[in-house]
Amino acid sequence: MPKKSFAVIASKKIRSFKKVIQVDSDKSISIRSFLIGAISHNISQIKNVLESEDIYSTIKCLKKLGVKIKKIKKREYSIYGKGLGSLYAKNNTELNFGNSGTLARLILGILSTTPDINLKINGDKSLVKRDMSKLIFLMNKFGAEFFPKNRFKLPLRIVSSEMPVGIYYKAGISAQLKSAVILAALNSFGTTRIYEEAKSRDHTENILIKNKKTFKVKKGDKNTLIINGKNYLNCLKLTIPGDPSSAAFITALTLLNKNSSIRIKKVGLNPRRTGFYQLLKKSGANILFKNIKRQNEITGDILVKSGRIKSIKASAKYYPITTDEYPILFVLAALTPGISIFKGITDLANKESNRIQEMKKILKKVGIRCITNKSGMKIYGKAKVKKINKIIKVDPHGDHRIAMSSLILSLITGIPFVIKNFNTVYTSSPSFLKIIKSLGGSFEVKK
Repeated sequence: MPKKSFAVIASKKIRSFKKVIQVDSDKSISIRSFLIGAISHNISQIKNVLESEDIYSTIKCLKKLGVKIKKIKKREYSIYGKGLGSLYAKNNTELNFGNSGTLARLILGILSTTPDINLKINGDKSLVKRDMSKLIFLMNKFGAEFFPKNRFKLPLRIVSSEMPVGIYYKAGISAQLKSAVILAALNSFGTTRIYEEAKSRDHTENILIKNKKTFKVKKGDKNTLIINGKNYLNCLKLTIPGDPSSAAFITALTLLNKNSSIRIKKVGLNPRRTGFYQLLKKSGANILFKNIKRQNEITGDILVKSGRIKSIKASAKYYPITTDEYPILFVLAALTPGISIFKGITDLANKESNRIQEMKKILKKVGIRCITNKSGMKIYGKAKVKKINKIIKVDPHGDHRIAMSSLILSLITGIPFVIKNFNTVYTSSPSFLKIIKSLGGSFEVKK
């Protein structure tokens, strides 16, 4: 796993391809598996783990909290669970979450109700810019405190609750905040109820669902999650599927590239993660799901054939199930004739970067008109963009999705791009460049 920064330079259109591939494992499920395995009893076995920088940050933090983690072989780990309320480190120990907002919010959920926690918490230069106020206010309800007061960005100090009691929470579109509340509730006295207004990602729920005394879901138009605190958690035996967000970039590349097709094997097809694919199918994309199976998660193969699509119309209801895929959707919209409209995307401003404004800048440089406001975006797409002789320089500001989207845009148009700090992609998809190369994509890596 390279630590030094490097740039990727691309200037040639990719050739047509017909391939069968696998993408990197799901980051969201990998992180959750380690965190929940650490607070479960006995030894959890996790296979096909994503071995990326965000997962390494997760492992480092858990080891500092006294958790034994053993690598059995490539992508397979044993986690020696300590049980609820058992994580511990000396006062003033610092946990560094690296680039991972998922790790930060979820582990702070656990630590907020773990006894005798008094720790420093920090992240990389991208993560420290992200607003943690919503998380802090939620953890305050459980009795946890963060210092200095009225500061809502890392670095901070967390002091856990002395007497955590279950809460009532009306969840919004953020799966990370919902998961943080679930994890805090596990070690709280009494019952926590989460009323789910928008059905966001449910990976945490899927991992916990077999603990029937501890966790229940009352299903309906608006799900209610019930967590009975201070109970036993069974160890995990999971195989992580491929990441549908990583697969989205290869799907887009295939759709836009003439006479191309691909089969992406063993991808997670959880309905709360497939908004990207639903939108594209609605726009006429040739995408099929095959070999569908249900274990802990729904998995299957994604079959894609190139072809024209209609302009994309994404209402606000798509945001919770399409969160990570908007940058590459913007690229698809830019190269599709007509006006594509994206609504309800306010929270894109608080990702690794402001994804609305950063993608608008990039698309403007290649001659695509975009109109944006805080909650929406219109993209005036073209079938072809004019070849630009000047080099487009992109700084992804620590955002892997911006870097990946920029490379796809260059490979389809042939417009020369220099994408700085492309190493940020290793937080989520360490195999991305290898996959692009295997498909015939041409690029140069410059350190």
